[in-house]
Amino acid sequence: MGKKRILLKIGSNTLTKETNHISRGKIEDIGMQIAALNKDYEFVIVSSGAIAAAKQFVKLESKGKEIALKQALASIGQPHLMRIFHENFSDLGLLTSQCLLSYSDFEKQQSKVNIVNTINVLVENNYIPIINENDTVATDEIRFGDNDKLAALTAVLLNVDILIIATNTNGIYTKDSIHNENPETIKLVNDLQVLEKEIGESKSSHGTGGMQSKIEAAGIAKAANIETWIVNGLNDNFILKALEGEIPFTKII
Repeated sequence: MGKKRILLKIGSNTLTKETNHISRGKIEDIGMQIAALNKDYEFVIVSSGAIAAAKQFVKLESKGKEIALKQALASIGQPHLMRIFHENFSDLGLLTSQCLLSYSDFEKQQSKVNIVNTINVLVENNYIPIINENDTVATDEIRFGDNDKLAALTAVLLNVDILIIATNTNGIYTKDSIHNENPETIKLVNDLQVLEKEIGESKSSHGTGGMQSKIEAAGIAKAANIETWIVNGLNDNFILKALEGEIPFTKII
């Protein structure tokens, strides 16, 4: 039996631990878990955070062009984000690589073949691909999804076993429990329409997704018979604890 493949999508709120800076501690936490699971699991990461990384270093003027400003920030922040991953992961003996993708890549058969071949070679040689949208030329995730849809499309393309979406809640809560200020996690879901009725319209503070984009991502994965886990990435050891069933999270099958 080969290793199980996990696609881990890390949102901006997880990477910053809900601050204004990329958290090296959180990236180290993720790396330590990957190292601990190395015998049984291989990982592909889809990571947001390029714009958040840039905001630590620069302040740009946009002259009212908000999307262009965010594209420029992503261009500045992406190498900083990769440097932080490289520095923290290499200390743990983990190798990293960068892959920038756009939605147009998923519309061309040859591009899809190239993505699969490249990522498989990287993983076979113990490199962890760290994927982000190519924000310099594409704006879909900046506008809408905080990499949730990109993660789902990549998960399907790579035929992963589990798509883990790390966010800043203990999965998806029932609407009534949120109104009662005692959030209760919906732990297991088969019918996505049930979840649609439970979620609100809120967006995350750094990201652009909110729960709607996560449910849409889960729908893409579900159509390919891939489980989606929506897990609180702010917890230490959240992957290990989710795999052991030690924390509440939403599993969509």
